[in-house]
Amino acid sequence: MTQVVPETTATAGDIRAMVERILSGAALPPIVQAGHPALRHRAAKFDGQLSPDQLDRLIQTMREVMHEAPGVGLAAPQLGIPLQLAVLEDQFDVDPDAAAVRSRNPLEFLAVLNPRYTPVGTGLASFYEGCLSLSGLQAVVARPDAVLLEYSAPDGTPVRREFSGWQARIVQHETDHLNGILYIDRAQLRSLSSNAEYAAHWAEAGIGKAREGLGFDAGPAGIPLP
Repeated sequence: MTQVVPETTATAGDIRAMVERILSGAALPPIVQAGHPALRHRAAKFDGQLSPDQLDRLIQTMREVMHEAPGVGLAAPQLGIPLQLAVLEDQFDVDPDAAAVRSRNPLEFLAVLNPRYTPVGTGLASFYEGCLSLSGLQAVVARPDAVLLEYSAPDGTPVRREFSGWQARIVQHETDHLNGILYIDRAQLRSLSSNAEYAAHWAEAGIGKAREGLGFDAGPAGIPLP
């Protein structure tokens, strides 16, 4: 069954007002959680709704929220803003063995507008994945292990760039947010674990122990991949 995701009904004026409320706040904005409508609508394409200064300030605010969480990516809908904008950065120190299993390499800071990804090749990788908008939970998601991302940089420059390994997972997760998709829509739901139970039972670089103990396969689940 094809998943139908409604388009946001927010106007350019609505989006500017949301952004100004956030930018004028005395503290960093909270990350909205599953159930918030912005997470379940296709966000509006960026087409000049914000001035260059507003856009730059929003990107900086999103980066600060991402760092404070902490996380490796944040999409504008996670702040309640239905706009196709996301920030990504992965500079965490991780165990070298786990990094090798997950093909996890540092990702420099990146802000993307109107991103779209397509798989490169047919390879899939299955790992536990979490989300700042589903606090305290993780589940296994099978995703293409390499993707081509097409997007606009904040200055309007069109970009085409390939990502692989964990970087490709981050790219897909954040782009999905802009299309009203949460990782649980693609997850093996039998793998769903609280952070505490994951740490107690299934914390390892791969998913073999969890797959055997919880009884799920490692293939795609939920809505179809692109």
